[in-house]
Amino acid sequence: MQDKQYLMMPGPTPVPPSVYAAMSRPVGGHRTDEFARMHKRIVEKLKRVFQTQNDIFVITNSGTGALETAIANTVSARDKVLALITGNFGERFANIARAYGAELIEVNFGYGKDVDLSVVEEKLRQNPDVKVVLATQNETSTGVCNDIAGIGALVARTPALLLVDGVSGVGAIEIKVDEWGIDMLCTASQKAFMLPPGLAMVSVSDKAWGVVNNNKAPRFYFSIPAFKKVLDKWNTAYTPNVTLFYGLEAALEMMEAEGLDNVYTRHALLARATRAAVKALGLRLLAEERYASNALTAVWGPEGIAADDLRKIIKNKYGVIFAGGQGEVKGKIIRIAHMGFADKMDVIIAVSALEMALAEAGYPVQLGAGIAAAQEVFLGRV
Repeated sequence: MQDKQYLMMPGPTPVPPSVYAAMSRPVGGHRTDEFARMHKRIVEKLKRVFQTQNDIFVITNSGTGALETAIANTVSARDKVLALITGNFGERFANIARAYGAELIEVNFGYGKDVDLSVVEEKLRQNPDVKVVLATQNETSTGVCNDIAGIGALVARTPALLLVDGVSGVGAIEIKVDEWGIDMLCTASQKAFMLPPGLAMVSVSDKAWGVVNNNKAPRFYFSIPAFKKVLDKWNTAYTPNVTLFYGLEAALEMMEAEGLDNVYTRHALLARATRAAVKALGLRLLAEERYASNALTAVWGPEGIAADDLRKIIKNKYGVIFAGGQGEVKGKIIRIAHMGFADKMDVIIAVSALEMALAEAGYPVQLGAGIAAAQEVFLGRV
């Protein structure tokens, strides 16, 4: 059917009708009392998602802009930065720090692997002058979820700041900023927050403010002190995307109506069903079960069939859009997202399309095996 598609890639993700409706409102002024009240309500709701009392800034840019905001305000030339890398976006975080002149200590745990806490502990012991540690909550390129609580406990023993890329995880996977010692958490609108791209959200701890206010790196649009200066009036330093603010409030209201615990439980259920389906089809998962993401599932392409060719069949014949691999696994995996505005039938549709595409590509698939496995999970039988 023309224009019928199922968006199951890890960003941008589907936008709910109620969020679209909120964004269809006539644009109001961003220096009005009405905007200020909405801005305050949004930050209060974000604090509940982040589980923090820290300042939170909603900035009009992308997820990468959120990461650069964190780096620009904490890293100056020749500062020592420990980068914990488990995929393409961990590499991006490190590259941003490199662009600001950091002296990088890169620890690459490998695509599909999680951060080894013993290695982190050793690197921090060997480098007591590390100023910033970079970690990724949910590595979008591999479907790996890292132990941020464990990393935070290690960094908290040191003067270093912990900066966390939560772009594809926050809102789908629980995170506890204050309890876990996260000094700056970065996320964005187009993943689990169910919005189009264009908004970044960054929290800043008291510990981080001591560094931010004295950082020597050049910054203008990304200056957190500039945003802090007007926050008491619930203003923004520069012109915000007012329409996306409307949508963000609507999305947060949806999440709170469902209940945040229920949101996280739903994502975990969808992930379990997807992984069960993939295994029932005889395909291999990239990430091990113990650290597999609840936001997306990365699957190796079957032997003899190019993963990207499989994705093309799924998209062109069935209107289902999966993501491909990045970095070291480019062309080798498919990534099935189940984050944000996603529920059981989305997984059933995704698995069905995958099964049919496998059959058309010549893979010896038993049609219905994956769907049945997912159904068993949804029915609570396994």
